[in-house]
Amino acid sequence: MKCRVGVIYGEEALLYSFPEFHPFRSDRVERFYREVMPTFLKHYPDQVIAVKPELASESEVLLYHDPDYVDFVKKKSQDGYGYLDYGDTPAFKGCYEASLHVVGSTLKLVRMIMRKEIDHGFNPVGGLHHARRDRAGGFCIFNDASIAIKYLLEVAKLKQVLYVDIDAHHGDGVFYDFYFEKNVIIADIHQDGRTLYPGTGFSHERGGGEAEGTKLNIPLMPGAGDEEFMEAWNKIEEFIDNFSPEFIILQAGADGLAGDPLTGLMYTEKAHEHAVTRLHKVSEEECDGRLLVLGGGGYNRENVLKAWRKVLSNLLNPPV
Repeated sequence: MKCRVGVIYGEEALLYSFPEFHPFRSDRVERFYREVMPTFLKHYPDQVIAVKPELASESEVLLYHDPDYVDFVKKKSQDGYGYLDYGDTPAFKGCYEASLHVVGSTLKLVRMIMRKEIDHGFNPVGGLHHARRDRAGGFCIFNDASIAIKYLLEVAKLKQVLYVDIDAHHGDGVFYDFYFEKNVIIADIHQDGRTLYPGTGFSHERGGGEAEGTKLNIPLMPGAGDEEFMEAWNKIEEFIDNFSPEFIILQAGADGLAGDPLTGLMYTEKAHEHAVTRLHKVSEEECDGRLLVLGGGGYNRENVLKAWRKVLSNLLNPPV
Protein backbone atom coordinates (compact mmCIF):
# COMPACT_ATOMS: atom_id res chain seq x y z
CA MET A 1 0.00 0.00 0.00
CA LYS A 2 1.34 3.41 -0.94
CA CYS A 3 1.76 5.93 1.87
CA ARG A 4 0.54 9.51 2.21
CA VAL A 5 3.34 11.74 3.45
CA GLY A 6 2.67 15.22 4.76
CA VAL A 7 5.55 17.63 4.23
CA ILE A 8 5.70 21.08 5.83
CA TYR A 9 5.82 23.41 2.84
CA GLY A 10 5.43 27.17 3.01
CA GLU A 11 7.15 30.50 3.47
CA GLU A 12 6.57 30.52 7.22
CA ALA A 13 9.02 27.61 7.54
CA LEU A 14 11.75 29.91 6.22
CA LEU A 15 11.35 32.36 9.11
CA TYR A 16 13.59 30.25 11.36
CA SER A 17 16.85 31.63 9.99
CA PHE A 18 19.80 33.10 11.83
CA PRO A 19 21.76 36.14 10.59
CA GLU A 20 24.12 36.13 7.62
CA PHE A 21 27.15 33.82 7.90
CA HIS A 22 25.47 31.67 10.57
CA PRO A 23 25.45 28.00 9.44
CA PHE A 24 21.75 27.50 10.25
CA ARG A 25 19.91 29.66 7.73
CA SER A 26 16.71 29.24 5.77
CA ASP A 27 18.48 28.56 2.47
CA ARG A 28 18.75 24.92 3.61
CA VAL A 29 14.97 24.55 3.48
CA GLU A 30 14.47 26.97 0.60
CA ARG A 31 16.67 24.85 -1.65
CA PHE A 32 14.72 21.73 -0.65
CA TYR A 33 11.51 23.51 -1.61
CA ARG A 34 12.96 24.68 -4.90
CA GLU A 35 14.99 21.65 -6.00
CA VAL A 36 13.31 18.61 -4.45
CA MET A 37 9.66 19.19 -3.57
CA PRO A 38 8.40 20.10 -7.09
CA THR A 39 9.56 16.74 -8.45
CA PHE A 40 7.85 14.79 -5.68
CA LEU A 41 4.65 16.82 -5.95
CA LYS A 42 4.58 16.21 -9.71
CA HIS A 43 5.30 12.48 -9.67
CA TYR A 44 3.44 11.58 -6.45
CA PRO A 45 0.45 13.96 -6.43
CA ASP A 46 -1.72 11.61 -4.39
CA GLN A 47 0.99 10.71 -1.90
CA VAL A 48 3.04 13.82 -1.16
CA ILE A 49 0.83 16.34 0.61
CA ALA A 50 2.06 19.90 1.06
CA VAL A 51 1.15 20.97 4.59
CA LYS A 52 1.08 24.68 5.41
CA PRO A 53 3.17 25.64 8.47
CA GLU A 54 1.21 26.46 11.59
CA LEU A 55 1.84 28.72 14.56
CA ALA A 56 1.97 26.94 17.93
CA SER A 57 0.14 28.39 20.89
CA GLU A 58 2.09 29.48 23.94
CA SER A 59 0.32 26.79 25.96
CA GLU A 60 1.70 24.17 23.60
CA VAL A 61 5.24 25.47 24.06
CA LEU A 62 4.66 25.38 27.84
CA LEU A 63 3.99 21.65 27.65
CA TYR A 64 7.77 21.40 27.82
CA HIS A 65 9.47 24.78 28.29
CA ASP A 66 9.60 26.84 31.48
CA PRO A 67 7.49 30.05 31.50
CA ASP A 68 10.47 32.26 32.44
CA TYR A 69 12.44 30.97 29.46
CA VAL A 70 9.52 31.57 27.08
CA ASP A 71 9.25 35.15 28.36
CA PHE A 72 13.00 35.57 27.86
CA VAL A 73 12.71 34.48 24.20
CA LYS A 74 9.82 36.91 23.69
CA LYS A 75 11.88 39.80 24.98
CA LYS A 76 14.97 38.92 22.94
CA SER A 77 12.75 38.51 19.89
CA GLN A 78 11.47 42.06 20.33
CA ASP A 79 14.97 43.42 20.96
CA GLY A 80 16.48 41.56 18.00
CA TYR A 81 20.04 41.42 19.30
CA GLY A 82 22.26 39.49 21.70
CA TYR A 83 22.31 35.75 22.28
CA LEU A 84 19.82 33.24 23.62
CA ASP A 85 22.65 31.04 24.92
CA TYR A 86 26.42 31.43 25.31
CA GLY A 87 27.21 32.25 21.71
CA ASP A 88 25.74 29.67 19.29
CA THR A 89 22.16 30.90 19.09
CA PRO A 90 21.76 34.60 18.33
CA ALA A 91 18.48 36.39 18.82
CA PHE A 92 16.88 38.07 15.83
CA LYS A 93 13.75 40.13 15.29
CA GLY A 94 10.81 37.73 15.26
CA CYS A 95 12.74 34.70 16.50
CA TYR A 96 9.90 33.93 18.93
CA GLU A 97 7.29 33.74 16.17
CA ALA A 98 9.69 31.87 13.90
CA SER A 99 10.22 29.27 16.63
CA LEU A 100 6.47 28.99 17.19
CA HIS A 101 6.11 28.06 13.52
CA VAL A 102 8.62 25.23 13.90
CA VAL A 103 6.79 23.85 16.93
CA GLY A 104 3.34 24.37 15.45
CA SER A 105 4.31 22.64 12.21
CA THR A 106 5.67 19.60 14.02
CA LEU A 107 2.53 19.39 16.17
CA LYS A 108 0.32 19.79 13.10
CA LEU A 109 1.94 16.74 11.51
CA VAL A 110 1.56 14.82 14.78
CA ARG A 111 -2.16 15.58 14.87
CA MET A 112 -2.62 14.70 11.19
CA ILE A 113 -0.90 11.37 11.73
CA MET A 114 -3.00 10.63 14.81
CA ARG A 115 -6.19 11.47 12.87
CA LYS A 116 -5.02 9.28 9.94
CA GLU A 117 -5.16 12.23 7.53
CA ILE A 118 -1.62 11.24 6.54
CA ASP A 119 0.44 8.13 7.21
CA HIS A 120 3.77 9.82 7.92
CA GLY A 121 5.12 13.35 8.23
CA PHE A 122 8.30 15.30 7.46
CA ASN A 123 9.16 18.71 8.88
CA PRO A 124 12.48 19.75 7.28
CA VAL A 125 13.05 22.65 9.68
CA GLY A 126 12.11 20.60 12.76
CA GLY A 127 14.30 18.60 15.11
CA LEU A 128 15.68 21.41 17.30
CA HIS A 129 16.99 18.89 19.80
CA HIS A 130 19.49 20.97 21.79
CA ALA A 131 17.02 23.36 23.41
CA ARG A 132 16.40 22.51 27.07
CA ARG A 133 13.38 23.30 29.20
CA ASP A 134 14.95 26.51 30.46
CA ARG A 135 17.46 27.55 27.80
CA ALA A 136 18.47 27.63 24.15
CA GLY A 137 21.46 25.78 22.78
CA GLY A 138 23.16 24.77 19.55
CA PHE A 139 21.00 26.84 17.14
CA CYS A 140 17.82 25.55 18.86
CA ILE A 141 15.36 27.92 20.54
CA PHE A 142 12.28 25.76 21.27
CA ASN A 143 12.60 21.98 21.24
CA ASP A 144 9.82 20.88 18.91
CA ALA A 145 10.71 17.19 19.33
CA SER A 146 10.37 17.33 23.12
CA ILE A 147 7.15 19.32 22.85
CA ALA A 148 5.78 16.69 20.45
CA ILE A 149 6.68 13.92 22.91
CA LYS A 150 4.92 15.77 25.75
CA TYR A 151 1.89 16.30 23.52
CA LEU A 152 1.70 12.62 22.61
CA LEU A 153 1.95 11.52 26.24
CA GLU A 154 -0.14 14.20 27.96
CA VAL A 155 -2.71 15.23 25.35
CA ALA A 156 -3.00 12.21 23.05
CA LYS A 157 -2.55 9.93 26.10
CA LEU A 158 -0.17 7.48 24.44
CA LYS A 159 1.72 5.11 26.72
CA GLN A 160 5.05 4.89 24.91
CA VAL A 161 6.92 7.04 22.37
CA LEU A 162 10.15 6.09 20.57
CA TYR A 163 12.60 8.86 19.67
CA VAL A 164 15.56 8.00 17.42
CA ASP A 165 18.25 10.58 16.63
CA ILE A 166 20.93 10.17 13.92
CA ASP A 167 22.14 13.79 13.88
CA ALA A 168 25.93 13.98 14.29
CA HIS A 169 25.38 16.03 17.45
CA HIS A 170 23.94 14.27 20.46
CA GLY A 171 20.30 15.20 21.09
CA ASP A 172 20.95 16.34 24.64
CA GLY A 173 17.76 18.35 25.04
CA VAL A 174 15.56 15.33 24.43
CA PHE A 175 17.84 12.77 26.04
CA TYR A 176 18.41 14.36 29.44
CA ASP A 177 15.06 16.00 29.95
CA PHE A 178 13.37 12.60 29.53
CA TYR A 179 16.16 10.62 31.20
CA PHE A 180 13.94 9.51 34.08
CA GLU A 181 10.77 8.91 32.04
CA LYS A 182 10.24 5.23 31.28
CA ASN A 183 7.58 5.82 28.66
CA VAL A 184 10.03 7.70 26.41
CA ILE A 185 12.37 5.30 24.61
CA ILE A 186 15.45 7.03 23.15
CA ALA A 187 18.18 5.75 20.84
CA ASP A 188 20.86 8.19 19.65
CA ILE A 189 23.76 7.62 17.21
CA HIS A 190 26.16 10.57 17.16
CA GLN A 191 29.76 11.68 17.03
CA ASP A 192 31.54 11.05 20.33
CA GLY A 193 30.90 13.86 22.79
CA ARG A 194 34.58 14.21 23.58
CA THR A 195 35.11 15.46 20.03
CA LEU A 196 31.96 17.47 19.26
CA TYR A 197 29.31 19.78 20.74
CA PRO A 198 27.46 19.40 23.06
CA GLY A 199 30.01 17.13 24.72
CA THR A 200 27.41 14.60 25.89
CA GLY A 201 25.90 11.25 25.00
CA PHE A 202 28.00 8.49 26.55
CA SER A 203 27.30 4.79 26.26
CA HIS A 204 26.95 4.18 30.01
CA GLU A 205 23.91 6.50 30.14
CA ARG A 206 20.92 4.15 30.01
CA GLY A 207 18.18 6.08 31.80
CA GLY A 208 17.61 6.74 35.48
CA GLY A 209 15.35 5.28 38.17
CA GLU A 210 12.39 3.40 36.72
CA ALA A 211 13.58 4.43 33.25
CA GLU A 212 16.85 2.52 33.47
CA GLY A 213 17.34 0.56 30.26
CA THR A 214 15.05 2.78 28.17
CA LYS A 215 17.84 4.94 26.74
CA LEU A 216 20.68 4.08 24.34
CA ASN A 217 23.64 6.22 23.29
CA ILE A 218 25.97 5.04 20.53
CA PRO A 219 28.88 7.47 20.14
CA LEU A 220 31.06 7.09 17.05
CA MET A 221 34.56 8.44 16.60
CA PRO A 222 35.38 11.03 13.89
CA GLY A 223 35.88 9.33 10.54
CA ALA A 224 33.16 6.74 11.09
CA GLY A 225 31.27 5.99 7.88
CA ASP A 226 28.41 3.87 6.58
CA GLU A 227 29.86 0.60 7.88
CA GLU A 228 30.06 1.91 11.43
CA PHE A 229 26.62 3.45 11.11
CA MET A 230 25.09 0.13 10.00
CA GLU A 231 26.73 -1.67 12.92
CA ALA A 232 25.34 0.94 15.29
CA TRP A 233 21.92 0.67 13.68
CA ASN A 234 21.85 -3.08 14.31
CA LYS A 235 22.28 -2.29 18.00
CA ILE A 236 19.36 0.13 17.81
CA GLU A 237 17.12 -2.52 16.27
CA GLU A 238 18.06 -5.00 19.00
CA PHE A 239 17.31 -2.30 21.57
CA ILE A 240 13.90 -1.25 20.26
CA ASP A 241 12.78 -4.87 19.89
CA ASN A 242 12.26 -4.74 23.67
CA PHE A 243 9.54 -2.08 23.41
CA SER A 244 6.15 -1.46 21.83
CA PRO A 245 6.04 2.21 20.82
CA GLU A 246 2.77 3.83 19.81
CA PHE A 247 4.47 6.65 17.89
CA ILE A 248 7.98 7.04 16.41
CA ILE A 249 9.92 10.26 15.90
CA LEU A 250 13.17 10.27 13.89
CA GLN A 251 15.52 13.24 14.05
CA ALA A 252 17.33 12.79 10.74
CA GLY A 253 20.04 15.46 10.87
CA ALA A 254 22.25 15.38 7.77
CA ASP A 255 25.41 16.66 9.42
CA GLY A 256 26.86 13.15 9.66
CA LEU A 257 27.46 13.01 5.91
CA ALA A 258 31.05 13.38 4.73
CA GLY A 259 32.00 16.98 4.04
CA ASP A 260 29.90 18.69 6.67
CA PRO A 261 31.85 21.76 7.87
CA LEU A 262 30.94 21.30 11.55
CA THR A 263 31.41 17.57 12.14
CA GLY A 264 33.81 14.71 11.49
CA LEU A 265 31.63 11.77 10.44
CA MET A 266 31.81 10.27 6.95
CA TYR A 267 28.39 8.81 6.14
CA THR A 268 26.78 8.84 2.72
CA GLU A 269 23.06 9.33 2.22
CA LYS A 270 22.75 5.53 2.44
CA ALA A 271 22.71 5.97 6.21
CA HIS A 272 19.51 8.01 5.99
CA GLU A 273 18.00 5.61 3.50
CA HIS A 274 18.66 2.71 5.86
CA ALA A 275 17.40 4.48 8.98
CA VAL A 276 14.15 5.65 7.40
CA THR A 277 13.50 2.32 5.69
CA ARG A 278 14.03 0.31 8.86
CA LEU A 279 12.02 2.65 11.11
CA HIS A 280 9.29 2.73 8.48
CA LYS A 281 9.04 -1.03 8.82
CA VAL A 282 9.00 -0.85 12.62
CA SER A 283 6.26 1.77 12.51
CA GLU A 284 4.09 -0.41 10.27
CA GLU A 285 4.59 -3.40 12.57
CA GLU A 286 4.25 -1.63 15.92
CA CYS A 287 2.15 1.51 15.69
CA ASP A 288 0.00 1.62 12.56
CA GLY A 289 2.64 3.54 10.62
CA ARG A 290 2.83 6.50 13.00
CA LEU A 291 6.20 7.91 11.96
CA LEU A 292 7.33 11.54 11.99
CA VAL A 293 10.71 12.62 10.59
CA LEU A 294 12.38 15.91 11.54
CA GLY A 295 15.10 17.46 9.37
CA GLY A 296 17.56 18.39 12.12
CA GLY A 297 21.03 19.71 11.34
CA GLY A 298 23.23 19.58 8.27
CA TYR A 299 25.43 22.42 7.05
CA ASN A 300 26.71 21.19 3.71
CA ARG A 301 23.79 22.20 1.51
CA GLU A 302 24.28 19.45 -1.08
CA ASN A 303 24.37 16.81 1.65
CA VAL A 304 21.13 18.13 3.11
CA LEU A 305 19.38 17.73 -0.23
CA LYS A 306 20.76 14.20 -0.69
CA ALA A 307 19.63 13.13 2.78
CA TRP A 308 16.17 14.69 2.57
CA ARG A 309 15.53 13.13 -0.84
CA LYS A 310 16.20 9.75 0.73
CA VAL A 311 13.95 10.57 3.67
CA LEU A 312 11.01 11.49 1.47
CA SER A 313 11.42 8.74 -1.11
CA ASN A 314 11.65 6.05 1.56
CA LEU A 315 8.55 7.25 3.37
CA LEU A 316 6.40 6.85 0.27
CA ASN A 317 6.36 3.06 0.00
CA PRO A 318 6.40 0.60 2.91
CA PRO A 319 9.48 -1.63 2.95
CA VAL A 320 8.99 -5.27 2.03
